[in-house]
Amino acid sequence: MSDFDAGEYGASGIADDYDALYADHWETDAAVDCLVELADGGPVLELGIGTGRLALPMVRRGLDVHGIDGSPEMVAKLREKPGGEQLRVVIGNFADAVAGEGFSLVVLAVNTIFALPDQDAQVACFQNAARHLRPGGRFVVEAWVPDVGGFRSNRLLRPRVIGPDVLSIEAAELDQADQLMRTTQAVFAGGRVRLYPATHRYAWPAELDLMGRLAGLRRESRWADWTRSPFTADSTAHVTVYRT
Repeated sequence: MSDFDAGEYGASGIADDYDALYADHWETDAAVDCLVELADGGPVLELGIGTGRLALPMVRRGLDVHGIDGSPEMVAKLREKPGGEQLRVVIGNFADAVAGEGFSLVVLAVNTIFALPDQDAQVACFQNAARHLRPGGRFVVEAWVPDVGGFRSNRLLRPRVIGPDVLSIEAAELDQADQLMRTTQAVFAGGRVRLYPATHRYAWPAELDLMGRLAGLRRESRWADWTRSPFTADSTAHVTVYRT
């Protein structure tokens, strides 16, 4: 992890477009309802808090929410929103940054576990989450299920966002030996084209479960989405709850 830049994603310039691109893409209301229930009134730590899509609604629901994020640019967008300036956020790599202890819930949403560069970093992230939790606390991970079958010669081109004023297309390339997916998202909007590169170290749900065990966590639940639909062989994503 020595050469990993935790702030690279936000530094790409995507912080300016993130909310507009993904405002309708995620299950925000269902996620917040689920997380509030899992927190059971206790303090929450969100790893990769970003622009506050989940954190700010949780605060409005009465929870004490803290965050860790590697991107000063993303956190600056959070600070611009009502209530965002009051959130306690540590700027750093969420695989090892410290934001206190005694949390009832640690959250790692929207595939952010895959932003870490390798398996060692992901194992360290699980261990860091466990260190922040109180006894009986929960660690929630939301991630997509890898689907390498959709690639041809380890390459794929797909639309991400289609709207009347914006079009986003993503080109992806696989390195199956190291379980890496390198992507470039091209966003066409306002008469401009902006390119956002990213690298994802993907992992299957069973591998994440093993990371949890190495961190002293046991899997409590796994669902296909935030509404707690059953996770099946056909599920394309999962929400998994680990507990101390």
